[in-house]
Amino acid sequence: MKRSLTRVVASTTAVIGITAGSFALATPGMAATSSAPRPAVVAVTAVNNLGLTQNQAKGVQCFLDGSIYGNFVIDGYLGTESWKGIQRWLNNEWGQSLAVDGEVGPQTIKGLQLFLKSGWGYTGALDGVAGPETQAAFARFGTTTFNQFC
Repeated sequence: MKRSLTRVVASTTAVIGITAGSFALATPGMAATSSAPRPAVVAVTAVNNLGLTQNQAKGVQCFLDGSIYGNFVIDGYLGTESWKGIQRWLNNEWGQSLAVDGEVGPQTIKGLQLFLKSGWGYTGALDGVAGPETQAAFARFGTTTFNQFC
């Protein structure tokens, strides 16, 4: 009986050792594949409303819609295409020379600030920083254009 118990212990130890070694040598390619569906990859458009509510952003979009500057969905989210429209408008109507890339960088903010000085209550510097005063003036513009054009 002592001999068979020794064999069982030795066999069990060997099996455990082999199994542990197999796990240690396993590669990711040896892993079982999951049958669970993988999520679809979705492209995310950068949105920068500069503090505008969705309705105020819609106002800006409605203002540009139907012109040579608007070619986007009016959804209240100022994404790349909306900002390209704003940049085109600032270039053509406000004498700016902005890159029409849809990015809201300091030059685009400076162009927007120049426009907002024309009666929208912005009195700050043309510093390219979308601080609280810039955002408040842009919100006034968005509210007015929403009420007029949407």
